[in-house]
Amino acid sequence: MKTGIIIPCYNEATRLNQEAFVNFAKSHADYHVCFVNDGSADHTLEVLESVAAQSPENISVVDVKINAGKAAAVRTGVKVLSQDDSIEFIGFIDADLSTDFEDFKSLVTTLKKNDDLTFVYGSRGKGEGEIKRNFFRNVFSKIVKSIVFLILGLPIEDTQCGAKVFRKEIIGVAYAEKFLTRWLFDVEIFIRLKKFYGSSEVMHKMHEQPLTRWVHMDDSKLGMKDAIQIPYKLLSIWVAYSILKPTTSVVFSAN
Repeated sequence: MKTGIIIPCYNEATRLNQEAFVNFAKSHADYHVCFVNDGSADHTLEVLESVAAQSPENISVVDVKINAGKAAAVRTGVKVLSQDDSIEFIGFIDADLSTDFEDFKSLVTTLKKNDDLTFVYGSRGKGEGEIKRNFFRNVFSKIVKSIVFLILGLPIEDTQCGAKVFRKEIIGVAYAEKFLTRWLFDVEIFIRLKKFYGSSEVMHKMHEQPLTRWVHMDDSKLGMKDAIQIPYKLLSIWVAYSILKPTTSVVFSAN
């Protein structure tokens, strides 16, 4: 069975490491790389199609015409990969490879070895790996972490790390409904899983794994305008999910 990796892309034409993706795909037949072009305004689509042509057996491209944000792009990729019966695990990493393939494969290995787990996610705040952030990102992550902890009430070190992998069986819980936010969908996923499993059981179903390397790349898509909206967006998530009934497993829908 294969593992699907979703790569959300927005204006990545000049910084996508094409060689790295092609080499990985050609040397890992048990993985499928699914690029999702999120309405890019540059030549990202052409670049992605060129990459896919070099390993068409396990690289695909989904073209979303209108930019809708990372949350929608990842969810679109999940919808596509979940329809492939040969894929058992589905995850995502960032297009800039701030989390590299070796760390992602390690997450998958952990998930495969423990039948009780349905979700494994990377953490940049645990362990002693090569973790590099610029000053803005470091301050921003600490603020978000504090607010998120109050919302979730779970001992999670890093909800926003862009490296996560799921068993296919839990996809219907984590991704069935549209996300409320473009960037904070990770928090929504944790809330959905908490509601589904219950607060006493959820931490036995997911595992936070330290990364050995994570480097913030320049040209971040999250700017100051987005950052100052984070507290409001988190509050809106808390309000919305606090009045919902417990999440149940449902068939994945494109709606």
